[in-house]
Amino acid sequence: MLTEHKAGSLAGPTTMETPIRRTPRFPFSAPAEVLRTGTQIVDKTRVHELSLYGCYLDTKNPLQRGTQVVVKIFSGDHFFEASATVIYSQPTLGMGLAFREVKPVFLVVLQKWLRQALEKQNAPPPSIDDFDSEVEE
Repeated sequence: MLTEHKAGSLAGPTTMETPIRRTPRFPFSAPAEVLRTGTQIVDKTRVHELSLYGCYLDTKNPLQRGTQVVVKIFSGDHFFEASATVIYSQPTLGMGLAFREVKPVFLVVLQKWLRQALEKQNAPPPSIDDFDSEVEE
């Protein structure tokens, strides 16, 4: 059975068990910083999943639902920055963020990371023949 979220929700319709997402989320591991809007408090954390519209951050101290933040994600020689809202919080585990505003320069970085994650996800698994092994005689 599908139900609709409140107007303005970024999560879209859900089943009783899990949300149905607009775009896929990909495993993505990278350091991140979360700045609470209107403060100078910066929390260092790690990205666990990434999508075009948001991310999931691993943190022992997640912020409350509705908290406005600026998130910065660092990977390789690039970084991504966006204003975001905490859309759900799991005590001692982490929090989901929905990006509110992404500048074009950062959208390019995000799209590059998502393409790389998709390619990695779709890559064939390694074959046993890919490993060098010598059998002693």
